[in-house]
Amino acid sequence: MRKTTIAIATLASLAAAGTADARPNTTTMSCSQAQNLVHSKGAIVLSTGRHTYARFVRNGAYCAAAEYPVWKYAPTRDRKQCLVGYVCSANVTIDDNSLFRE
Repeated sequence: MRKTTIAIATLASLAAAGTADARPNTTTMSCSQAQNLVHSKGAIVLSTGRHTYARFVRNGAYCAAAEYPVWKYAPTRDRKQCLVGYVCSANVTIDDNSLFRE
């Protein structure tokens, strides 16, 4: 009985810890709320759907040395495609003008 109680308590604490660290989800925010969150944090991981997420950044200063900022759209509560911010990418083509936008 004691082992069962300990096991249940451990599972309950793990479940509570998992929900406490949930990522903010763009689909529950307005477009401006998502944009403001990225701007205020500088870099943040946001859920963009049920099984998808991305690390959004305010500008290229939050990217690694070999990465470049590329515009990233995500669905929000009020828009299907909202320009939330940038993501860092090492694979940027010459046609991608997002390198020079801020």
